[in-house]
Amino acid sequence: MKILVFTEGTATGPPSQEQFFDVPSFVPTEGTVEKLTGWHEQGTEICYLTSRRWNGSPQTVEAALRRFDFPAGELYYRREGEDYVDVVKRVQPDVLIEDDCRSIGWDEVITPKLRAEWGIKGIIVPENGGLAHLPDDHRELLSMAS
Repeated sequence: MKILVFTEGTATGPPSQEQFFDVPSFVPTEGTVEKLTGWHEQGTEICYLTSRRWNGSPQTVEAALRRFDFPAGELYYRREGEDYVDVVKRVQPDVLIEDDCRSIGWDEVITPKLRAEWGIKGIIVPENGGLAHLPDDHRELLSMAS
């Protein structure tokens, strides 16, 4: 199984409201490192999707993932001319986990834009709410995803 997790707002979030858009200062959301590590240990391939564009320093996000011991995995970003849904289609995960984009608007949520024939399931969690509430068994994600 391959899980693609959005970074900003889903896997990581601001340590305070004053640092809401200061991505390099972001810290893991509640229970996220532990949940992803558990799924990785079950054989799941974990990969990440950042809001940073190809020219917007995705390396800062990679550094944060390493600093906080997130499981190793490819970090994907939008290439020139791509939207988020294009990246998700390119990566072809079994499950996409993203947040509800409460602060920037529902139009930014990817899951409603996924096409059934792609076979990608989407799970939407509260922005900055973490992944602690998701099942420990990675296989259960497929039945709860839309």
